[in-house]
Amino acid sequence: MTEAWTLGDDDDDLAGALSGPVRVRVPAKINLHLGVGPLRSDGYHELHTVYHAISVYDEVTARAGDTLSLTMQGEGVGELELDDSNLIIRAAHALAATAKVPAQARLHLRKTIPLAGGLAGGSADAAATLVALDALWGTGLGRDELARIAATLGSDVPFLLYGGTALGTGHGEAVSPVLARANRWHWVVAFADGGLSTPRVYGELDRMRAAGTAPAPLNSSDDLLSALRQRDPAVLGAALGNDLQAAALSLRPALADTLDVGDKAGALASLVSGSGPTCVFLARDEAHGADLAQALRESGLCRGVQQAYGAVHGARIG
Repeated sequence: MTEAWTLGDDDDDLAGALSGPVRVRVPAKINLHLGVGPLRSDGYHELHTVYHAISVYDEVTARAGDTLSLTMQGEGVGELELDDSNLIIRAAHALAATAKVPAQARLHLRKTIPLAGGLAGGSADAAATLVALDALWGTGLGRDELARIAATLGSDVPFLLYGGTALGTGHGEAVSPVLARANRWHWVVAFADGGLSTPRVYGELDRMRAAGTAPAPLNSSDDLLSALRQRDPAVLGAALGNDLQAAALSLRPALADTLDVGDKAGALASLVSGSGPTCVFLARDEAHGADLAQALRESGLCRGVQQAYGAVHGARIG
């Protein structure tokens, strides 16, 4: 069965502009498998990853306006720049340029996904913006055309338009759905204080590999893809892996303590999400997830803990 691009595409190709407001909810992503190849000549690393969208959400609301503006609430208020450096504003300009329409809208972000947390929150917000403004402006581009714009904004943005579970190649921007049995996987997400710069984590991995101190790179994602076709979370847990985890732990050694709490509490897998510092834990079921979440809260090591599940829809109106 497919977690295919039917996820979240029922709001595509809307006829004409909407008067607004248009609200789009978009999930965070985790990497079930993140294999990092060598640094390429274009400055990116070759990646082979399996993306998975989970039920931790941001929301972008778009209204008609005479200029382009952005306000926000929630995670990152006072830290996240709201100017042209923000991926939301960049996404709006990119869509306007493609559709040849004025870049005019009032955008508001309700943020739950932490900044620089390894959950692709910025990329999620860019994906939500493309969907919201496609509807508000009546550009009618559809997901595939929006995905081409998304690929110019960041490696994770195309996936977050679609959601579900997908294989990512290139530097992560080329995505295709994963064939898997329909199943709900249960996760616990532990948020750390502060963020980690993604380029810094990749740089640390390069340094460790040059020094011979990095673990051996992951093999192919075949075992992970096979595990997704089964209904046993223990099988999935044994197949999870992240080449960036060693680098994230090198930069933030305290994360090892958080992972250890999850292991001792019976998590089927404990790993750093993407470039970190968020950690994720696979549970047998929702009740087991509640026990894991309680143990992590009681440890005092995490800024926040949230239960989640996946796979979920990508950026979606409603």
